[in-house]
Amino acid sequence: MTDRIQNDSWCGVCGRSTQVPGYGEQFGTLSARWGYGSRHDGEHYRVTLCEGCFFGALLYLREQRWIQTMFDEAQPTDDGGFGLIARDDYFGES
Repeated sequence: MTDRIQNDSWCGVCGRSTQVPGYGEQFGTLSARWGYGSRHDGEHYRVTLCEGCFFGALLYLREQRWIQTMFDEAQPTDDGGFGLIARDDYFGES
């Protein structure tokens, strides 16, 4: 593993830096804050993920969604956009 840079984020799965040379940090997060009535009431989670681990996790979740709904005729076919909010949003405008 390379030397850690101060104020750098690290992937919680693979341990790699989320720094992209010349572009700063590029990472995704998986987070949850569980409230009253939940088995995990009062717990707060946040995992920082590099690009590769983020899309690996997203692929796993898409597969789980497919498995859970494979016999549900009302469920639309996954078009690969699972979780996607915007495309070509280079300046974070959406």
